[in-house]
Amino acid sequence: MGAGFSVLATETNTVFLPSNPTLGDLPESCIALILSCLNPSEICNLACLNKAFHQASLADVVWESKLPENHQILVKKLFSEDESTQGLSMKEIFSRLYRPIRFSGDTKEVWLEKSRGGVCVAISWKGLKITGIDDRRYWTHISTHESRFHTIAYLQQMWWLEVEGNLEFEFPAGNYSLFFRLQLGRASKRAGGRRIIRDLEQVHGWNIKPVQFQLATSNGQHAISECYLNEAAGKWMHYHVADFVVENSYIPTKLKFSMAQIDCTHTKAGLCLDSVFIFPSESMKKLKQI
Repeated sequence: MGAGFSVLATETNTVFLPSNPTLGDLPESCIALILSCLNPSEICNLACLNKAFHQASLADVVWESKLPENHQILVKKLFSEDESTQGLSMKEIFSRLYRPIRFSGDTKEVWLEKSRGGVCVAISWKGLKITGIDDRRYWTHISTHESRFHTIAYLQQMWWLEVEGNLEFEFPAGNYSLFFRLQLGRASKRAGGRRIIRDLEQVHGWNIKPVQFQLATSNGQHAISECYLNEAAGKWMHYHVADFVVENSYIPTKLKFSMAQIDCTHTKAGLCLDSVFIFPSESMKKLKQI
């Protein structure tokens, strides 16, 4: 029956007795079944246990359970045409989707959560429609390591703030949350890596009236919320716009979202706009890590 077993023979029958069996004596299919119940980090850790676990960790059945049910659509949408996907194992597909993939002219990014395999999306301010964005009297564009897109938009001063965006994407079925990532005041670093917030004295207009956020989906969901941005002074904050539900993984979900403060009785200044994030709703606890 394999290594680790001895044979006791008699005239009438043959009896197989285990001789110091180890985990390596388990059938590969059994190990693969066990690994399929674990998260990717645990699978990778156990793959280092011995050769049997390493071989089992490569099985498609292990990694297919970690991929979204519509992963074939995502592969076709996100992998470049010159990128050969034929012959890729499920582990290789997971590995590629786990790493952030840029699309839509590098203004959008998508990746899989490592723990649950949920789909996350980030949209740079460059992928949004922003009133007056090309007029340097109102907005400046700043390079920074604090953004995953390495650039942010900074509002110097304006009467009318309006930011709009849209996205069409095949989200796996589930509940999702949409956020704007904002900060009041500009951040810079001095010698020694200390983070300094500049121009806080120029920040004004955000405590007079709230900013209004909106979200609408192609299947009729619509939400409006309002929020003062005072909490964003000197630190990046994820402002929750709304949640939405995806019921069909194989039909593209169309989203329209916006952020506006269009009261022209006062000017607004000092706002840093980074990007819009969409996460599976159960992952909201991880926002501070991004």
